[in-house]
Amino acid sequence: MEQNILQLPGYRECEFLLVLQPHEELWNRIMNLKKEFADAFECPMAFGTKPHITLARFMQYAMMEQRIINRLKLTAMGLPAIKVELKDFGSFPSHTIYINVVSKVPIVNMVKAVRQAQALMKINNDKKPHFITEPHLTVARKLQPWQYEKAWLEYEKKHFHGRFIADQLLLLKRRVGEKAYQVAGRFALENLPVVTKQGELNF
Repeated sequence: MEQNILQLPGYRECEFLLVLQPHEELWNRIMNLKKEFADAFECPMAFGTKPHITLARFMQYAMMEQRIINRLKLTAMGLPAIKVELKDFGSFPSHTIYINVVSKVPIVNMVKAVRQAQALMKINNDKKPHFITEPHLTVARKLQPWQYEKAWLEYEKKHFHGRFIADQLLLLKRRVGEKAYQVAGRFALENLPVVTKQGELNF
């Protein structure tokens, strides 16, 4: 019976990403960097993923999408735009190389505000939302140990600098089994006095 329910359109599971995305010129610079990495270290996935800073990642049924969008729009309205500073490279041994985010505190505060909507982002106890505690911008992940070791020898000495104003949140989604994400919503950061007390919102 449960299997039949899960085949209904509204019960299709989707994977959502809430992200900050650099402006076009910086986006293009990072894509060039990812292309160089992909070519140098036999890692096509590096070029296959687009530049962004993840705030939250979660699974939810398709039918919950509009409620999530409504809540995130309200959350974003109360948040200020922030300056994001990127400088040089860091890594998660032995699988990921990323561009360092220097201005972590404003992003962590943004994640705390988004976390208040976590009840809408939880499909069940096995699939809880994941909120970023260490903001970073991934160059390449899921690296083989040899790729990581070879690449990190080069990238720990390499320099990079960029900055952008994050003035919107971007919600991406894909159905389970799909590769490409689609844009589900863009939410302007307006720094308005919005009251979002838990338990008082009705959708």
